[in-house]
Amino acid sequence: MTTPLHLDGVLAFPLTPFDVDGGIALDVLTDTVEAHLDGGAAALFVACGTGEFSSLTPAEVAAVLARTREIVAGRVPVWVGAGGGAATARAGIAAARDGGADGVLLLPPYLVSGPPEGLHRYVEYAVADTGIPVIVYHRSPGVFTAEGARRLLDVDQVVGLKDGYGDVELMSRIVSTIRAVGTDRARDFLFFNGLPTAEVSARAYAAIGVARYSSAVHCIAPEIAARFNAALAAGDDAVMDRLLEGFYLPLVALRDETPGFAVALVKAAARLKGQKVGPVRPPLVEPSDEQVERLAGIVDRGRELVVELSR
Repeated sequence: MTTPLHLDGVLAFPLTPFDVDGGIALDVLTDTVEAHLDGGAAALFVACGTGEFSSLTPAEVAAVLARTREIVAGRVPVWVGAGGGAATARAGIAAARDGGADGVLLLPPYLVSGPPEGLHRYVEYAVADTGIPVIVYHRSPGVFTAEGARRLLDVDQVVGLKDGYGDVELMSRIVSTIRAVGTDRARDFLFFNGLPTAEVSARAYAAIGVARYSSAVHCIAPEIAARFNAALAAGDDAVMDRLLEGFYLPLVALRDETPGFAVALVKAAARLKGQKVGPVRPPLVEPSDEQVERLAGIVDRGRELVVELSR
């Protein structure tokens, strides 16, 4: 792209609300999006991982994008998910362009994997000539080598890489390899930490030049997410340590009890706040009553910490 993109601050990934019958509750989306904006989100990434992209139809993704753009009315950038099989990803990116999205998060191929050349061709094929900025999601089964990531510079629409794979050493090589190219394009290339509960790994990633991250916590406690983000930007280790010890690490311990809880717990916590976001879609499952009770205590403690840290 010819113009550098600025995606800094808290990057929010809204939940996709469902009604009791499992359909999308677009009326609830208004409150969900406004809560993110009130909480200081710098950009919204809708219908992505936290938004249960894998469970949505193309029409549902388009509906979520359209409604979010209507609510946001240009206040912050709105990005949307696309991905899966090559043809599905290509159609999704084209739909995002036609729907007025500011950009696309391209999720990895579905079910199959291939060598680095095949992964590069997947990105090229999906992006085609749609003319919309794309951030590539680096995660299984779409894991890039450092050289493979460098080749993304040859795809003009690709403006960044989001890491959900979790190999810090590999990501460090990727960042160094791309920055070493030395061009304006390489300098402006964006890197993101996309691991679940990314705040836990945020300092490690910031140390290798990946300070941006996605915050699912912003869905349930934007004040906690914003306080941590500010501490990271300021290098305030004392604040980060207290939030990690008192909130994030207990949340991660609960998250790790059941596959899929990176999303299911966030939805459960949102419901505790009174948000009518509904259940998760299968194969994700809901937490037990006992787990929800522990979750409530963890979130309450996180909010208490933010108050204490402001004194």
